[in-house]
Amino acid sequence: MHPLPPPHAAFLAKKSRILSQLSVPDAEYTDASPKGSVDEGIRHLIDEINGRDGLVTTSSCAGRVSVFVEGSKKGDGGQRVVEGGDAEAGNRGEEKPASAVGGKGGGGTWLFVSHEKVDEGVLRGDGGGVAGLLGLDGFRGGDGDGVREVMGGGNRRLVHFKFEPMILHVLTASPSHAQVILKAGLAAGFRESGAVSLLDSGTGEPATPMVAVRSMGLSFESLIGVVDGSGRARAIVSPEYLEMLVRIGNERFVENSKRIGRLLEALRAEADGNEEGKGRSREEEKEARRERKRAEGLRRQAEATERRGRGQGEEVEAYIEGLEGDTNLS
Repeated sequence: MHPLPPPHAAFLAKKSRILSQLSVPDAEYTDASPKGSVDEGIRHLIDEINGRDGLVTTSSCAGRVSVFVEGSKKGDGGQRVVEGGDAEAGNRGEEKPASAVGGKGGGGTWLFVSHEKVDEGVLRGDGGGVAGLLGLDGFRGGDGDGVREVMGGGNRRLVHFKFEPMILHVLTASPSHAQVILKAGLAAGFRESGAVSLLDSGTGEPATPMVAVRSMGLSFESLIGVVDGSGRARAIVSPEYLEMLVRIGNERFVENSKRIGRLLEALRAEADGNEEGKGRSREEEKEARRERKRAEGLRRQAEATERRGRGQGEEVEAYIEGLEGDTNLS
């Protein structure tokens, strides 16, 4: 395994800025997510990643189950909608971007969000039942006309129940660093993981690839309600159906936690393997240097022996020539 290159200055500057934001106390830290802070269920993984050279997390979610009202649809003539207007009062209301089908933009709202399993006590009817927990008015069981009534109208707003597994974005110092986190994610079961910005941007700065660790295999979504004319979020499915969805979500949380654990183990194996490779490379360099010196010493020894051999041969030849000269003189 080839050793990883040292992080370059541009990456180190970006990592320093990100870590300075994460170091803010939890009571003061906010982000763009509904929760507004780093999930406890994933903080140990984030700390592990951010403690590694060449890696830093930019956004994350430990997994969540949510209920939300989708935003208003696009108007007939444009891309924005107006909500809360009162023509008689001369108030045009608030203009917001329209939502794509099923999206939460355009004035959509969260009714319920949890980053951990839902208490089974709620499913047994304690504390108002599952519909109330999810922010819905009760279901009028068996009243088909009632369901058709609240489902009527061209601009109805649906209520979605959704489970989403862990997702993690990691900024890396090089394509080699990106490969470490990407291989770990795939090995842990996050099979839709991928990397972007593998090449430099042409500005002269080295590439800093972004890796998304994610899996769609655990995700699921179901329509469970609709907003009626009075603005109430009404359930269009039975309490038993809602309970089933929550239980499925709880099961997915368990598997999601297992994958997070496997990701942590795979990351350590990949990163430590590169460190071992770096150590092996240093040892190999030392051994190669010793071999070169040994070979050089043997070569010099052979040359010295050869020189001595030539010198002794010349002395013998001179001695013989001297004897021959003495014979000629007689």
